[in-house]
Amino acid sequence: MPSNLTYALIMLAAGFGIPILAALNAALGTRIGSPAAAGAILFTVALIATAAVVLVTGPAPLKLAPSAPKPLFLAGLLVAFYVLSITWIAPKFGVGNAVFFVLLGQLASAAVIDHFALFGARQAPLTLMRSAGIAVMAFGVYLTQRA
Repeated sequence: MPSNLTYALIMLAAGFGIPILAALNAALGTRIGSPAAAGAILFTVALIATAAVVLVTGPAPLKLAPSAPKPLFLAGLLVAFYVLSITWIAPKFGVGNAVFFVLLGQLASAAVIDHFALFGARQAPLTLMRSAGIAVMAFGVYLTQRA
């Protein structure tokens, strides 16, 4: 079983990739003249990549998908909203500014999800210390984006 360090490093890499994704897809959207088309291309590539992983790891779990609660599939709409909005806004607002506000939204949303253990998440109460940590993180992100 992977260690917490392994999990942290994988998520650090994922976090590192988000601004790169934003910059690349924003540039593609600008170059081809359509953020929506750039999003469709991104999702096509992502579908091929995830389908390859499913084939390698075994497609049997896909049979369970129809029995999953339907609200869980809203995640697809949320990722589409993120990709389309960042692709459209980043060229006009800047990748750093766009990701700054995404990070603020992630901090607030993650705190609520963890506090109430929503969607089956592990519960982590929003204590004063945790709130202070989130505030320091948010302030740090703000400082990185000040002109």
